[in-house]
Amino acid sequence: MKALILAPFCPSVLKRLRQSLEIIYESWMDTRRLVPAEELIDRIQAQDIEIVVIEADFIFREVFERGRKLKLVAACRGNVTHVDIEAATEHGVLVVNTPARNATAVAELTVGLMLALVRNIPAAHQMVSSGGWVDPTVCYSSFRGTELAGKTIGIVGFGAIGQQVARRLSAFDTSILVYDPYVDSEEITRMDARPIGLDELLEQSDFVTLHCPALPETMGLINAQRIASMKPTAYLVNTAGAPIVDREAIVQALKERHIAGAAFDVYETWPVQPDNPLLKLDNVILTPHIGGSTDETVERHSHMIADDIERFLKGERPENLLNPQAWGKVVR
Repeated sequence: MKALILAPFCPSVLKRLRQSLEIIYESWMDTRRLVPAEELIDRIQAQDIEIVVIEADFIFREVFERGRKLKLVAACRGNVTHVDIEAATEHGVLVVNTPARNATAVAELTVGLMLALVRNIPAAHQMVSSGGWVDPTVCYSSFRGTELAGKTIGIVGFGAIGQQVARRLSAFDTSILVYDPYVDSEEITRMDARPIGLDELLEQSDFVTLHCPALPETMGLINAQRIASMKPTAYLVNTAGAPIVDREAIVQALKERHIAGAAFDVYETWPVQPDNPLLKLDNVILTPHIGGSTDETVERHSHMIADDIERFLKGERPENLLNPQAWGKVVR
């Protein structure tokens, strides 16, 4: 059986898979391109490819309709919105994913962004590196920050990432509030956090960090009214999805210092458009969607995908199968 791997993959796991499969490895991180649907269909047919592994590439309905040899698509993502799972199921193609592959990475970045905000780390670095630190005392007034210890952290979304954030912040002697209507309150309290309504969380938190999925029901969840209810000393961190926050409202609040600051790792466009008003604010920290970008994330998703491919090759049902309806249809 032959597999086309278009995702970044751990070399040792590639070596392991090559014992069972013929592998064509073309990570999009190396080629710097995504494979168009027509090209992917042609390659599936011409090269007898039965397994495709992706991270950023899209697999549309036409690939499943015309790529007749395809049996399994493995997506190195938790939220698989770039694969037409319905079409895959109709054509008996299994789709597997890698839930929580980047939970640790995103959680650690979240804590890092909080520390960078309250301790003015980017501005302090800029002063020193640019030669602007000429008065040895001015930094103690202009860069005086605050501590995480004793603060109330509001976590919106308590899945794998939200829980990892809570674990890390507990070491800073913080109080954790959680809003997630899909998680049992007892599970939240078991992690020394307190379940609470969203409006109350926003009113009481010194930090609000977002870890809910960007879905139709969460679009504009953090709206103008809710932002207005936050403390003037509070900070917002968004590593989840740009549509969750009303951009016009948050920009206005930051301009007028209705909240102390914010950090963003997600945007409406990648890269950020030059006219994005966030670029002109001095109380924000902006990172280029690096939340899950760690060596360990690649290693983790490589092992998860390899494990499920090997299960498939043995005739066993993959652990992270997204369309179990297709299990009886696939021809192995």
